[in-house]
Order: sequence, then C-alpha cells, then structure tokens
Amino acid sequence: MSPPPPEFAVTALTASPAHEFVTVIGAGAMGTCCAKLLAENGQTVRLLTRDEGQARELSDRRENRRLLPGVSIPESILISHDPLTATAGADRLLIAVPTKYLRDYLSQLAPQIQSQLMPRTPAISVVKGIEFGSFRRPSEIIRETLGDRPVTALGGPCHAEEAANRLPASVVAASDTPGDAEAVQALMNSDRFRVYTNEDLIGVELAGALKNVIAVAAGICDGLGLGDNSKSALITRGAAEIARFGAAFGADLATFAGLAGIGDLITSCVSGHGRNRAVGERLGRGEPASAVTGDLLQVAEGVNTVRSVLPLAEEKRIRMPVCREVHAVLFEGKPAADTVDALMTRPPGGE
Repeated sequence: MSPPPPEFAVTALTASPAHEFVTVIGAGAMGTCCAKLLAENGQTVRLLTRDEGQARELSDRRENRRLLPGVSIPESILISHDPLTATAGADRLLIAVPTKYLRDYLSQLAPQIQSQLMPRTPAISVVKGIEFGSFRRPSEIIRETLGDRPVTALGGPCHAEEAANRLPASVVAASDTPGDAEAVQALMNSDRFRVYTNEDLIGVELAGALKNVIAVAAGICDGLGLGDNSKSALITRGAAEIARFGAAFGADLATFAGLAGIGDLITSCVSGHGRNRAVGERLGRGEPASAVTGDLLQVAEGVNTVRSVLPLAEEKRIRMPVCREVHAVLFEGKPAADTVDALMTRPPGGE
C-alpha cells in the first residue's frame, strides 16, 4: 500500500492551541471568517480594512451584513482601517485580499507597516488565484511586496459562509519553510476547523487557483442544463488538467488528490456559494460575458486566472481543453453552447 499524501499529517487536537497576535488584512467574507475562527480559537485578532466606513460599520454592528449576514463578529476583534493600529506588534499576518488587488494593496501598505513588524514576520495566505501578466502566485506576491518571510497557504474546500457558521471544514496548510505549516496548524486547528499540513506550497496554490477556472466551466454546464453525467465528466477531466499543469511547474501530484486539489474542486463546482460557478451558470444561460463579470459583488478569481494560465499552458504545450473553452467564452465571444461540441468532438484518446 502506498503511503498517504503528505497533507494527511495532522497533530492531535489540543485543549490549549498556540497563542499569537494575528492581523487579518482584508475584511471580505473570507477575511472576516478567518478573523472569527482565530478569535474563537483563543487568538488575539485585529481586522484591517482599507475603508473607514466599513471599519466603522463592522465595529458598530459586529456583523459583515453585505457578505456574511447573520454571522456575529466577536467583540474581542479590533477592527480598524489604520494599518499602524492594526499591525503594531503582530506575530503573524493573515492575508485575504483578491489576487487582482493584492500587489497594489500590499505595496501601499508596506512602507506603513514594515516598522511595526519584526523582520520576517510570517504570513498566512488564503488568496486563491494567479496574477495576470506575471503569473505570480500569492505567496510570491506577498514576498515581493512585504519582503522575504515564511508564507503558509491555506487551501481546501472552505466556503466562508459555512465555516463562519461553525459547520465542519477541513483544510490544508502548506509552506516551503520548515515548521511553519505546523505552526499554522497549531494556531487554527479546532473541533470545527481541521487543519492538515503539506510541504507542497506550489501545488496547493496552483490547485486553489485553477479550480476556479474549472468551476466556471461547471457553472456553464449547469446553465446549459447538461445534466449530471456531463458535469461529473467535466470535473474529472478538469482535475486532470490541473494536475498536468501543476506537475509541469514542480508540484507534487499527490497534492491534487487531496483537500487542496479534488476537495476544493468539488466544492467550487457544486456549491451554491461558489462565485465562479455562478459566473459560469450565467454564461451558460446566454448572458454576455461583459455583463456577467461587470456586476459581481465579489471577485470571481477564475476569470483572471484563465487569462494568465492559458497562454502559459499553450507555450509549454500543456493540454488544457476545458480551460481553453472557458477562455473562449469569457474573452473571445464564443457562445457557451458551442463549447459542448468543441469538447465532445475532440479526437478520441486514452484517459
């Protein structure tokens, strides 16, 4: 019997988790959720939002009414729009900013917060995407803007809407810095939020980015009413594309069979909470891509990720037919219904 994937390493749940002061950067749904999870796990938490009005509303109402309605924000969490107040003395950063805005926002923050932090203060990234144009992963952007530091990526099937309501979730913490994933595990593991560890930072980040593209395709299936057989096949073949792409960039294939890979992919492709799946469903129903992407309440990372991934895949001759069709619908004016023929009439081949 082959050994289990590396993410299956998990320490026993302890009654007294490690204590740290964590600054959460970004007060969207996932940032708010992570701040709540950390506070409930006994951590000291400050939540940084760039908007003064939002900071005031969150502080007064103790609820992110727009993105997490009905979820109470613990009174212990200090919410601020002032970077100096939010980061002074932080032991660790948790970054929850969409990839599209990540570099600009952290570049603006860097001169203000560097003096507040100890050198190489570690960071947790819950960002799932790839930067358009540079093909930088979130951990790379964090290090390029805030300086070299340990970065642990948190991946896996974890919708903020569920985790914030204490529905059980399992995720994987991945780092290329020895011991840092285990430190994050000790920080965040709880009776409702189970954290495994993994050494494959590249694989976890690529899996988290590419699953969003396949989720758009799954939504197109739903919008076209193609049924369960086609959607199941699409998810399976999409998983193969993700693994091929990841392997070409040095990721461990076992990662794509775990929580960050197939686990996150399934959730993103079937959940009613999934923004990328919802984008695809609207495309499948015939809405123009410009209209769909123009009125999103939150960023759908798959839209920008496919713009980065496809040219690189074609340059390296990595077969990604599903991603190819998603790009064509989003950016080349191809009707969503035409993608079915394009995928089903490809030359037969081995699995």
